[in-house]
Amino acid sequence: MTLYYSLVFALLMFEMGIFMVLIFPLPLTWRRQMFTFISTNPLIAKLQYGLKITFIFILILFIDSVNRVYRVQRELIEATHGNGPRGGATAILGPERTEVQARKFYSQRNMYLCGFTLFLSLILNRTYVLILDILRLEEEVKLGRSSGTKSIQDYEGLKEELRKKDIELEALKKQSQGLARAYDDLSDTVKSESTPKKDK
Repeated sequence: MTLYYSLVFALLMFEMGIFMVLIFPLPLTWRRQMFTFISTNPLIAKLQYGLKITFIFILILFIDSVNRVYRVQRELIEATHGNGPRGGATAILGPERTEVQARKFYSQRNMYLCGFTLFLSLILNRTYVLILDILRLEEEVKLGRSSGTKSIQDYEGLKEELRKKDIELEALKKQSQGLARAYDDLSDTVKSESTPKKDK
């Protein structure tokens, strides 16, 4: 395996390790701290930028390996049917066929290696975004529960205040009715005293 395909393989193993860390069940506080560190660390931001450029080169290697697989497959078909590139009507046998089969194997291996590396990078990116969304939503739910508890307590307090005000209002109504009766009685008494009595 050439050096750049060895580096692609190392990157694939690195991605697999990161994926295992992402999906490993961790306590919420640890997970939040880990993702806060990943999101805010400038060194990791530079590493992510470098990986994006690396994935562009891996995409080029993938396209090249697909092209090689196609060429070797076409060459193998032509050689099997007897109209090879040398113009001979005989099919290739022995070491030449083995060499073509080996080239086909290496081309396919390189294509799968680059393809899986690119595919896993997309999965990693999406998993990272989904976990960040989950953490944000869990934080919102936690805040919603605490504010919901406060609003329930506020509601209960307001309900108690309303009950007290209703009691006070009833007491004021009774007091005003009593005052009205006393005023009526007093006014009747004053009227009766103020009217002059006729002498007989």
